Amino acid sequence: MPIKIFNTLGRELQTFSPIHEGKVNIYHCGPTVYWDQHIGNMRATVIADLVKRIFEYNTYTDKNGIVKNYNVTLVRNYTDVGHLTGDNVGDADTGEDRMDKAANREGLTANAIADKYIANFERDIKLLNADSADEKPRATKYIDEMKNMISDLYYKGPEGSNENFAYKTSQGIYFDISKYPSYTKLSGQKLNLQNAHSGHGDAYDNDKRNSADFALWIYATGSHANALQTWEGPMLNILHHTPTKEEGTQRGFPGWHLECSVMSKHYFGAHFDVHMGGIEHIPVHHTNEIAQSECANDEKYVNYWLHNEHLLIDGNKMAKSEGTAFTVNDIINKNINPLTLRYFFLQAHYRSKQNFTWEALLASQTAYNKLKKQIENLKLLSPIKLNKILITQNSKEKINLYEEKFLKAINSDFNTSQALAIMWILLKDKDIMSDEKLNLIYKFDQVFGIL
Repeated sequence: MPIKIFNTLGRELQTFSPIHEGKVNIYHCGPTVYWDQHIGNMRATVIADLVKRIFEYNTYTDKNGIVKNYNVTLVRNYTDVGHLTGDNVGDADTGEDRMDKAANREGLTANAIADKYIANFERDIKLLNADSADEKPRATKYIDEMKNMISDLYYKGPEGSNENFAYKTSQGIYFDISKYPSYTKLSGQKLNLQNAHSGHGDAYDNDKRNSADFALWIYATGSHANALQTWEGPMLNILHHTPTKEEGTQRGFPGWHLECSVMSKHYFGAHFDVHMGGIEHIPVHHTNEIAQSECANDEKYVNYWLHNEHLLIDGNKMAKSEGTAFTVNDIINKNINPLTLRYFFLQAHYRSKQNFTWEALLASQTAYNKLKKQIENLKLLSPIKLNKILITQNSKEKINLYEEKFLKAINSDFNTSQALAIMWILLKDKDIMSDEKLNLIYKFDQVFGIL
């Protein structure tokens, strides 16, 4: 049964086809590790875990006619430098580095901040039974590769043009979006309707050619003069631009968007299967990733883009200032099993907004406890062998039907809520023996991860 994915690139349901037979490569935009991750970010992490599990649950027939399970690799990065506080078109390269901000807040080095919050994140996803990613690169370990990509963009340009994809100013090195005509193919934005420089901070570079041009490298000058993490800049031919006194040695740090392009290429090459992230990444971060990757590598970047919707709190956006950026630890402090939160996430489609309230979570706790109780009851009944052969023969067709319905649900753009409903119907089915139910439910739980 084919896997159907709603691809943000094209905005349509598409049949999944891997680049390499039997292999699925997934890159998931991970957290900026400057604070404990709120449950909205945890939802995104659980969704990535579910997508990986669904691919692994599926089978394909190889060229020799042998049925096999997909081999799935999930890479999730840690942003430990370069993520500035302004994320909108036109001001994505302004504001304070979040790692610097956290280091100053807690009196620690930026590296110590990263270590602390990576450990906390790994602890939280384990509590939610989300498998840790196969590879977990930290941006600061790939600076040299980032410099190489910047150099490629600085010396390359559109075919037949005497201009290049990147240029320098006194504040940094920028990607020129006008040199990439397909810049808005993911977002569908009308850049001419954007107010140039709207909402920008005091770090806005007035020498940018276009307001939406984005930084590949940010110099340690101006508001970034005291940045805690800086490196010698890319070695670029100074004949293209005479460095000013303010530029100094061109020390600085990479633009946030560059990190994922470089780290995904390191593990998967220039072209891979699936890229995941929140919908907030569509207009800026992922749009910029595509532009710089396809220009640097001269080939398509990603085949399928999956974006999860936001988790709301009482119908509103989560906010630290309002005290509503709840964490897994907040769940535990209310004596609620973190797996209840995972069960809660299963009940909504990943492309739908989900509204969190404590009342809703308690309702999920009741349902989850009921499920576990029914599983325990099935375990008590399963040793009964009366008419087992006869009942198994009569129920075999039904079991196959349940498996087919479950596979159809999860393969229909990862519809876990529908798959969960199928499991509840199975639990109530009196025509299937308890041990047969248990086997099937545990098979389904290879995806759900709640038992």
